[in-house]
Amino acid sequence: MRSIKKKIPAKKDNRPSWDEYFMEIARLVAQRSTCLRRKVGAIIVKDKHVLATGYNGVPSGLKHCLEIGCIRIKNKIPSGQRHELCRGLHAEMNVLIQSAKFGVSIENSTIYSTTHPCILCAKMIINAGIKKVVIREGYPDEDAVEMFKEAGVKIKKI
Repeated sequence: MRSIKKKIPAKKDNRPSWDEYFMEIARLVAQRSTCLRRKVGAIIVKDKHVLATGYNGVPSGLKHCLEIGCIRIKNKIPSGQRHELCRGLHAEMNVLIQSAKFGVSIENSTIYSTTHPCILCAKMIINAGIKKVVIREGYPDEDAVEMFKEAGVKIKKI
């Protein structure tokens, strides 16, 4: 029996896919981060429209870690542990807060984050009604992975 190979047509242009496009925006947002350890960006998208953006950093009006140093570095706290020992907010927290602050409904939306959300962010994302998380890189938090799975939130890595 002969095998039939399906020929995939070549892309007609060099345009990025929607996921690539939105992840590139999240990557650009991450460049605003003031974190000394990891720059993370997140955006929320619904119906191919950006609803809000966020990056990791301290609350508005406070001195940035760039100015005063990082308590996590000072205390040698490993990545993925003791999230409460940090002056900053995660990018996913900030994008959720920005949505709430400006009255933007994010139910049934997608969040693009340059890094897999931690368990704290996962809980918020689930309760916000976000149905899909698109990430660029992983993060050492298996509990967050399991929580998304249990809640039926789809994870896609690009």
